[in-house]
Amino acid sequence: MPVVLFTCTGQRVDIVDAFIDAGATTLATDTSILAPTLHRADRYALVPSFTEPDYVPALAKLVREHEVDVIVPLTDFDHRTLASAREELEPALVMLPDRDVIENTADKYNAHVFFCEHDIASPSTWLPEDLPDEIDCYPVLVKAREGFSSNHIYRARNREELDFFLRYTEVPSIVQRQCQGKEFSVDIFCDLDGRCLNAVPRSMIHSKGGESIKGMSVRDWELIELGRRVGETMRLRGPATVQCFREADGRLEITDVNPRFGGAFALPLAAGSGYPELVMALATGERPQPRLGEFKEGVVMMRFYSQIVMKMGDDGTLVPLDRPLATES
Repeated sequence: MPVVLFTCTGQRVDIVDAFIDAGATTLATDTSILAPTLHRADRYALVPSFTEPDYVPALAKLVREHEVDVIVPLTDFDHRTLASAREELEPALVMLPDRDVIENTADKYNAHVFFCEHDIASPSTWLPEDLPDEIDCYPVLVKAREGFSSNHIYRARNREELDFFLRYTEVPSIVQRQCQGKEFSVDIFCDLDGRCLNAVPRSMIHSKGGESIKGMSVRDWELIELGRRVGETMRLRGPATVQCFREADGRLEITDVNPRFGGAFALPLAAGSGYPELVMALATGERPQPRLGEFKEGVVMMRFYSQIVMKMGDDGTLVPLDRPLATES
């Protein structure tokens, strides 16, 4: 039974539950005891912030104490830190691509340049200092160069609005032509050699805050092939979400790649992706074969809020009302 350590777990109870169902022993970490995942995992530990120098040593100690097989980050926050600390975290496998790949996915302009260099379609994108005098593709988006959850994104319909938003935004930004077609995401999974094992496309029926709230799995071989090509060209490792649009002329354009499980993880899971099992297989030295296209199409996901309710104990600790709290490390 592999031991899976999750970092920056926050609210991702769905992912922790999926690994429990797949037979893993789960160890959730976060900075706050109020992270719901800590109260669903088999074990939990409070750790320093990823910005602190003792973050990696704290994780390394947990790896030794719990005989951790694999580390799976659940947000983008600590990707650079973990990708640079593989030796310190051995013998646990860090389920992330190499640091240079992380840089190309975290920085949206770097990603655009990478796509262009490898003949992968991406909407026109500029740095503010390189904007042409005339832009003939309004509306455009002012987007955080490194961002998530649709934070710091502004839509400009003309040059006047564009100049205003570039002055208004508080973070380093890019300017990108706004895609007008139908939006899709492809949840992919690559092995340790960057070989794509599966790619599950899903439609974006409704999104909120940059995350899919309603969607459906689609067996679209053009999207499957796009996901495979992006994963293998970028040499991704483990899970990733490829976001793209199909424009009116049929052209598929990539807007983002996130090397982690996506917010809509529940959909590819329900469609039969088997991604938790693939993580554990890689962690135990197996070499699964590609299974492109092996999933159920027409699976519809509708996400909703849920909760874990606790009671404050007499000693000031949180006491679960419905199930015991995991053992603190």
